Amino acid sequence: MKTPQPARYHSGSYAWFRAAAEQGDPYAQFNLALLYRASDLLAPDPTSAYYWMERAACQGLAFAQNHLGVMLYTGEGVEASDEQAVRWFRAAALQGEVAAQQNLGMMYRNGRGVLANAEVALAWFFRAAEQGSARAQGLLGAAYLYGEGVAVDELLALAWLRKAAMRNDARAQLHLGVMYQQGRAVAADAAQAVAWWRQAAAQQLAMAQRMLGLAYAEGTGVVADAARAYAWLRRAAVQDDSEAQFNLGVLLAQGRGVQQDEVQACVWYRCAATDGHMLAQYNLACMYAGGHGVARDAVQARALYQQAAEQGLAQAQYNLAVMYEQGLGGAPSAAMARLWYRCAAQQGQTQARQYLAGQGRSERRSGASAGGTQRCRRSAVARRQPGLYG
Repeated sequence: MKTPQPARYHSGSYAWFRAAAEQGDPYAQFNLALLYRASDLLAPDPTSAYYWMERAACQGLAFAQNHLGVMLYTGEGVEASDEQAVRWFRAAALQGEVAAQQNLGMMYRNGRGVLANAEVALAWFFRAAEQGSARAQGLLGAAYLYGEGVAVDELLALAWLRKAAMRNDARAQLHLGVMYQQGRAVAADAAQAVAWWRQAAAQQLAMAQRMLGLAYAEGTGVVADAARAYAWLRRAAVQDDSEAQFNLGVLLAQGRGVQQDEVQACVWYRCAATDGHMLAQYNLACMYAGGHGVARDAVQARALYQQAAEQGLAQAQYNLAVMYEQGLGGAPSAAMARLWYRCAAQQGQTQARQYLAGQGRSERRSGASAGGTQRCRRSAVARRQPGLYG
């Protein structure tokens, strides 16, 4: 059977493929498209690559159909279209093209171009996994581990993840490490967890780098090493892992494994906060409130407390209530202060409960003294000093 040969081309490849492609040979059209996508012979030409890839795909070549789906998904040489990407992934998948089966499963899992359907995604992952795709095996194992489209089955998860991890699939190695960390279907073994995360981290998987960094920070499965913790967390942070960015900010603010640098701590907190990380929003608000690493700015502090409070962080809700009550960073509002005090108190925040209890007693006493209220406020202000979450 003919197979495409995309890896290496000699100087006469372009002329031969061009001539054969113009005569309608689908394999030549496919290889010509690959030349236009990326090769040492031609400057990249996405439009021409798409043109020839589409011609090969329309002749039923599964390899080309899958590549065409990828180009439509990413918008390479054509306007991006998830729906058209699904169409071509399905055409190739039905012919048994393993990469297309995996890609189609991802589209169903993520709801791209089709309604999200974890069960259908699982079915396509299974087809690709049975054909030996390590990536699909890892995806199938993760589905069994977290109950995505199927009931949780830790033994099947372990089997598929181990199979993929042994073939060096980084995400499978990450999840397998989690199973050892949590003792799921295996005896808990922190050292084994670290061993798998180290393999995945070496492949530049940000989540694994973060897990490895935290292991070094906490001395779990390895001897605690703050310098290595910082190094691994930074590798993940520069890949936009918001959890790593937050933890890196904590290390810098506390001077753990690196010289204390509150300015850089704020930089990393801001990166994570922009991505919606609740604790980073809170810590950055504390930095603005206290003038640590940045100029004191009550307006910024209030805005960040608001973001964290709306995500349900009780301490942020309490601090925001104080700011509304006292008019810090904006106009005062007794109604908004009461609202946020209640939200914090409902989650068990001690100061908020004490405040509401004291307020209730004050309302029941006619002519309540101003001293009690002032004492409560002084306590609240003291509580607003920066407090980092490790």
